Amino acid sequence: MTVTSLHQHPRPIPVDPRGADLPAQAARLRAAGDVVAVELLGGVRAWMPTTQRVMEPLLTDPRVSRDARRHWDAWGNGWLAGHPEAHWMYGLISDSMLSSYGPEHTRLRKLVAPAFTGRRIKALQPAFDRIAAGLLDPLARVAPGEVTDLRAVFADPLPLRVICEMFDVRGEGAVAVKEFATILLNDPAALGSSDAPEVCRAAFAEVLADKRVHPGDDLTTALVQAQDGDDTLTDTEIVDTMVLVLGAGLETTVHLIGNAIVALLQHPEQLAEVRAGRVPWEAVVEETLRFAAAAPMSPLRFAVEDITVGDVRIRAGEAIIAAFGLYGWDPARHGEDAGRFDIGRPAPARHLAFGHGVHHCLGAPLARAEALTALPALFERFPRVSLAGSGSPDRVPSFLIHGFREIEVVLDHGEPDRQ
Repeated sequence: MTVTSLHQHPRPIPVDPRGADLPAQAARLRAAGDVVAVELLGGVRAWMPTTQRVMEPLLTDPRVSRDARRHWDAWGNGWLAGHPEAHWMYGLISDSMLSSYGPEHTRLRKLVAPAFTGRRIKALQPAFDRIAAGLLDPLARVAPGEVTDLRAVFADPLPLRVICEMFDVRGEGAVAVKEFATILLNDPAALGSSDAPEVCRAAFAEVLADKRVHPGDDLTTALVQAQDGDDTLTDTEIVDTMVLVLGAGLETTVHLIGNAIVALLQHPEQLAEVRAGRVPWEAVVEETLRFAAAAPMSPLRFAVEDITVGDVRIRAGEAIIAAFGLYGWDPARHGEDAGRFDIGRPAPARHLAFGHGVHHCLGAPLARAEALTALPALFERFPRVSLAGSGSPDRVPSFLIHGFREIEVVLDHGEPDRQ
């Protein structure tokens, strides 16, 4: 069935904006076809490839762009500006690498990528260890039986402190970054009426100005010194990149850590296996990324020219949404038990939690390193921690985020039990 256009599609499938049952919705979408028309929050319409097999080639197709201002009909014809209920999309449009296309994206990525080398991430390990220990130490003083929200006291602040340390943001600047991050994590819809984003940008700009005069061994300096021939990053591009690292790196890592904690506490037999050394922590992280990707829906992409996928023609200017988290439950790629958390999978297939192709997340090694620090540190310090209440924490009500609003636990106070 070749449809005239996405706008004229008679039966787009509504995507639950609260993400109440993402696995079930993923199954319904797969059953509807390889590429289906969907309606997102605020009436935004997009084509959704429903399987990893179909989506992967589009992620490397030069006919697919992330630049809404150049390639999305809804932007060009004023539809988006006239629909404030589609506010979530405005937050996904920026002047950074995230929303660039073609030669401009290639240029920015070539300049930024050297700042995220494996050597730099490895050099940060002592900081990761120190930050994790500093967050866990006070928890030893929590009264026995008292309920503690591990998201609030551990999963949220750890990545934020890492990012501030990486950029060498301190004092009032760190306070400004934290305020922006708090809104971003808990009420992103409020960003449009808050001055927190601009205050955060100003804090980053102040650090940048200082590093141009007083360079150091930090990520801000690395971006200042980034060079490709005679080409360097402008101040605006550096601040945009800093905001991108904060926005993309914070939320993803917070929920990677949180989702792994909850999955392990809900599967104590698997936690015992990893603590005994029979399964590596790396397997926990990769299975969490597959089973509970923090960003189940990626920012929109747009057809630069007509693209035919099976019996669907995606016309130039139409939107495409990559359902990265939903692909983790694709039985064709991950087996009939794809909906089950299992750190012992014999040969886990490659997931798309960090994307694929030219927009593959540069911060993926950083997120993995933080999780590989946080999780062993937590369960070494509190090996008999347990979920409080029903054992099923409430999820963040969003189709863009797959994580928990709170992770309430009861901590033990015994000595670590060596396994």
